[in-house]
Amino acid sequence: QVQLVESGGGLVQAGGSLRLSCAASGRLFGINVMGWYRQAPGNERELVARIFSGGSTNYADSVKGRFTISRDNAKNTVYLQMNSLKPEDTAVYYCNLISNLNYWGQGTQVTVSS
Repeated sequence: QVQLVESGGGLVQAGGSLRLSCAASGRLFGINVMGWYRQAPGNERELVARIFSGGSTNYADSVKGRFTISRDNAKNTVYLQMNSLKPEDTAVYYCNLISNLNYWGQGTQVTVSS
């Protein structure tokens, strides 16, 4: 069983910053990808950013230049530094881990006020 524990969400004004963390624990059979997705009300869940075991990264076009994903392999933890936040970034952010299976965190709310 694998658990993903997210933290760092909250309420911030437009232009502000937040840092999300996601720590993985349990029976991990190697981690291929860790990443963040988000889902706003009425929208589908979408990829925000992900980082592969070799260190390469993918970002959604909407967050490029503002968000940075990083990973501490020793701690099985992934981070998402979010700068220059916009109201349209408001969503529930979900941590995702792909090893032998696909795992999801419980989600953390990020609200950006205008």
